[in-house]
Amino acid sequence: MVGYLTLFGWSFLAATVVPLGSEPALVVLIRQGYSFPAVVFVATLGNYLGACTTYGLGRAVAHVLRSETSSRTAKRATELVVRYGAPALVLSWVPIIGDAIVVAAGVARMPFLPFSLWTVLGKAVRYLAVAWGARTLL
Repeated sequence: MVGYLTLFGWSFLAATVVPLGSEPALVVLIRQGYSFPAVVFVATLGNYLGACTTYGLGRAVAHVLRSETSSRTAKRATELVVRYGAPALVLSWVPIIGDAIVVAAGVARMPFLPFSLWTVLGKAVRYLAVAWGARTLL
């Protein structure tokens, strides 16, 4: 149980502006024989809820992030969200740009349901791939 809680915490924080990676915790649990589906579910849930926090942050500070002083990463993420809409959130797992895409979705006031569906899809596929790699390749 402690392993799952730790994974949840790391996964949650990894999807916020805290610069952490949850993959090492996931790999350790898979290698220790924890349930494959449970590990993927817990990591996906934690990372999704962390992304919801980041999305909320984007909504809360939209006026600041819409200014001309926004960073290049923020502008690029906003362009992705404007151009591709909710499907851009499949890339929310990508380091650096992924968090910016989630913030941009909040800034753009993307409806929460499409945000959730595409974000969960991207994060689940990522954790399935990492868990499969940990179980099969290591």
